[in-house]
Amino acid sequence: MPHAHDHTTAWGTLSGTVLTVLATIDSMDIIKTVVLAIIGASVSFCVSLFWKWVWARIRRPFD
Repeated sequence: MPHAHDHTTAWGTLSGTVLTVLATIDSMDIIKTVVLAIIGASVSFCVSLFWKWVWARIRRPFD
């Protein structure tokens, strides 16, 4: 016997949670997050370049 699933409670809970989170997030929090993400990505890129340079300097005498 097929059983019909009623998902209204799940959708109500999900939409209520999303709307509550959206209502409590301040625009300055979003800007701060974007700025910190840019800084983090830039630092990560620079550190990667530094370690690539260090690795090339270490390997050079052995080539």
